[in-house]
Amino acid sequence: MSTLSTANKQKISDIFSKEEIKQLTSRSDAMGFWAISSTWVVIAATFAGVAWASEQLHGLALILVIIIALIILAGRQLCLAIMMHDAAHGTLFANKKFNEQLGTWLCAKPIWNDLYQYRPYHLQHHAKTSSAQDPDLSLIAGLPTNKTSLARKFARDISGLTGLKFLLGRLLMDLGFLKWSVTNTIEKIPQQGRAWWDYPLTFFKNSWGMLLTNGVMFALLAATGHGWLYSLWLLAYVTPFPLLIRIRNMAEHACTEKTANTFKNTRTTQAGWLARATVAPLRVNYHMEHHLMASVPFFRLPQMHRLLRQKQAVPTAPSYLDVLKIVSAK
Repeated sequence: MSTLSTANKQKISDIFSKEEIKQLTSRSDAMGFWAISSTWVVIAATFAGVAWASEQLHGLALILVIIIALIILAGRQLCLAIMMHDAAHGTLFANKKFNEQLGTWLCAKPIWNDLYQYRPYHLQHHAKTSSAQDPDLSLIAGLPTNKTSLARKFARDISGLTGLKFLLGRLLMDLGFLKWSVTNTIEKIPQQGRAWWDYPLTFFKNSWGMLLTNGVMFALLAATGHGWLYSLWLLAYVTPFPLLIRIRNMAEHACTEKTANTFKNTRTTQAGWLARATVAPLRVNYHMEHHLMASVPFFRLPQMHRLLRQKQAVPTAPSYLDVLKIVSAK
């Protein structure tokens, strides 16, 4: 069993009994299927709602529906990313093959991600949280900042600049120019000796799953006579999606202590229904609990939090608004 931190020398077994640990780490195929199916049902319903609105509404009313749809789609794109994250830990399903295959094809590939590239990268984050070797450190660099600077960051996200930059980075990674990453860290790959035909072959090798899943999505929408709705998936990906990712990253580790102590380098955040629909799908707001015991599946994290509160092991969690005030307090 992994220790909580080298700072306090405390183990999970010092907090939870063997029975509690066994119960908390029990996984469920049914809950994994529910998480994936409900996410895609919301995505399909959102497309259907916009299709209906496009025939019934006009002007500002239609624009408002599209804006709401973009936020919903971005929230479900983040949910797909969180399910990929859980599959990387082997907790989305009890069945290993379900974790690998469904985590890849129904979660990672539709949002141009890669479960097998992500897994070692993310496990390094868990092993080296807040240290110089933490690959996610650049996501919260420069915080806290002031309100004006934070507003500029949000404006870049909403305008699509952050999303377009991410797409360019992903393209260069799949072409083999850059090493794989989900952060702002850029590491070039030497190009000496590469023939011109290696670039399209490398791109296809790395991106064919994304092209296939997104092609299927477009084909299904086109079959209903509303192929244009696929543009909303792309627009959500480059506008609200980066903003939701930024807020989620801030909540998890920004302005926490640079220490090996999980109680001090990671934050759990309160999430109401709006947060759960956007920045905190699948109970990802219980991030301290996740870092304490990454083998706990998403649906048991609230129970783990309650037990920690009963044992007076964790403080009252701040809200996402509280976090935004903390990161802009400079």
